[in-house]
Amino acid sequence: MKYEILYPEAFPIVECYLERGESIKAESDAMIAMSPTIDVEGKMDGGILRGLARKFLSGESLFFQELVARRGAGKILFGHSQIGGIMDVELDGSYGLTIQKNGFLASTQGIDVDTTVQNLSRGILSGEGFFVLNARGRGTIFVSSYGVIHPINLDNGEEVIIDNGHLVAWPDYMNYKIERASSGWISSFTSGEGLVCRFKGPGVVLIQTRNPDSFEKQLEQRIKSIVG
Repeated sequence: MKYEILYPEAFPIVECYLERGESIKAESDAMIAMSPTIDVEGKMDGGILRGLARKFLSGESLFFQELVARRGAGKILFGHSQIGGIMDVELDGSYGLTIQKNGFLASTQGIDVDTTVQNLSRGILSGEGFFVLNARGRGTIFVSSYGVIHPINLDNGEEVIIDNGHLVAWPDYMNYKIERASSGWISSFTSGEGLVCRFKGPGVVLIQTRNPDSFEKQLEQRIKSIVG
C-alpha cells in the first residue's frame, strides 16, 4: 500500500492508494473521502468481546472502519478529530507497539490491535488506566496526537522522564516505571507535574507536544466562569 501524510505541519491527513483487494483498518469516522471503488464497513475487529474491551476498558471505539478496494484500485483520505499530528510506525513482527487511549488512528493489513492490561501500580498511577492498546504484526500503524508528535530516541541504558499526559506510543519491550515528579508528594503536585513516567532505552518513545487533559480542564474552567 502506498501512502503519504499531507500537511504534516498542521491538521494532517493521510492519502492512501489501494490496489484492488487491499484494505486498511481505521478508527470509526476516520474516512474523509474515498474513490467509488472503495467499500467502507463497520466491523468489530476480533469479535464482540474484544470490541467491548476496547470500548469500555481502554476508551476506544467499539467498531473499526474497514476500507476495502473491492472494485478496483482507489484512493482514501483519512484523518482524526483532534488538533494534532499523525505519524506512521512500521512494525516488522518482532515486537508490538503500546498505544495510549485515543492514539490509534489506522493500520494496514497484517496488524492486530487488542486491549492489554497494565500492571496494578501502572494502571493506578499512570493516568492511562489499567488498559491500553497493543498493536502487533507486520505492517504500518498510524498514530494520532493532540499537538505534534515528537520521537524521543533512547540508546541502551539511557533514561528519560516524561509527563504521562504527553505519552502517545512506545515499543512494548521498553522498561518504564511511574514515579513522583519531585522528591516529595506535596512538591510533586504543587509543581503541576504530579506523576511522571521514567523510560529506559533502547527504544523510541512517541510523545505529544500538548496535554489533552490539561486542555479539557482549562476548557471546563472557562465554561464554568461563563455559565457561573
